[in-house]
Amino acid sequence: MTARAVSRSSLSLRPTQLPLLLRGFADSKALAQSPQDGQYSAGYDKHRKEVTPKLAGVSGEFEFAHKQPKAGDDIGHDVQGPGHGKHSKRTLASLSMDGKVCVVTGAARGLGNMMARTFVESGADAIVLIDLKQADAEAAAKDLTDWFVEHGDAQPGEIKAIGLGCDVSSEASVKATFAKIKEEFGRVDACVTAAGIVENFVAHEYPTDKIRKLLDINIMGTWFCALEAAKLMPEGGSITMIGSMSGSVVNVPQPQTPYNFSKAAVRHMARSLAVEWATQNIRVNCISPGYTLTNLTKVILDANTKLRDEWLHRIPMGRMADPSDLKGAVILLGSDASKYITGAEITIDGGYTCL
Repeated sequence: MTARAVSRSSLSLRPTQLPLLLRGFADSKALAQSPQDGQYSAGYDKHRKEVTPKLAGVSGEFEFAHKQPKAGDDIGHDVQGPGHGKHSKRTLASLSMDGKVCVVTGAARGLGNMMARTFVESGADAIVLIDLKQADAEAAAKDLTDWFVEHGDAQPGEIKAIGLGCDVSSEASVKATFAKIKEEFGRVDACVTAAGIVENFVAHEYPTDKIRKLLDINIMGTWFCALEAAKLMPEGGSITMIGSMSGSVVNVPQPQTPYNFSKAAVRHMARSLAVEWATQNIRVNCISPGYTLTNLTKVILDANTKLRDEWLHRIPMGRMADPSDLKGAVILLGSDASKYITGAEITIDGGYTCL
């Protein structure tokens, strides 16, 4: 018998030998008490207990209506710090947004505003900031251009940023807004649908009118904007939908079922449109953030530090995301560096959904 044959023989087990091998690794008395042929064993009773789950429950203690950002100069994201500014060393050319027309909804503040600035930071000179109120959108566009000039990252007049007021839950309003974009720029190369709201009520106490408003903004708003953006992408382009980790897991302890299934819809909308528009070279992807420290999140947590601590202890990285933690994914999916990526979801949650 050869050495190879001996090795194979020593590793081969007949089916009748496997239980005997496993029994050798277990306590023989415990195995003797285990159920045989479906018979009941009292030896398991000490483990048949019920408890109130400490980490898996939803609590009505954390109900709150849609919060408004605090007034002032806080635009709801970190604009400075590591990673900001022109990069002078060798960089993958396809990550540049140079020459692209970029559109971001919900862009007056928070994540949407940060994403608009990130496109400009990565080379875009044509940017459209969409938000509910025209005045807020225009102010955000002016602040963006002024900021880049002030910090030496652009010359006066180099960046063309326009702010447009739009109710994304209204198909007519979205159509009118994208008609203005067509008139101004002629096309769209990258569109991010960041407009959205969240509210927290237990299911039986959630006002139906609030649910309909949330779904109209989060789902239909994303749908309307994707349709109109695609019309302005005759040679292809990128649509990045902003979902949430809540679209794939139930984050606790706050009750927010409608928000969760609205983001599940966005997540699958991205995949479905990715397939439908693939032959048109229109890529549709989804970014799903976890808990992120924006102005709106701060308003909520200022009033409830207990909720903050509940969140932190469920995140393997032990911290909430800074808005800038989303920058890389936004540029990857919006640029030519992802020209073969469509129907994908990038979850940015510090490991929350791994558990």
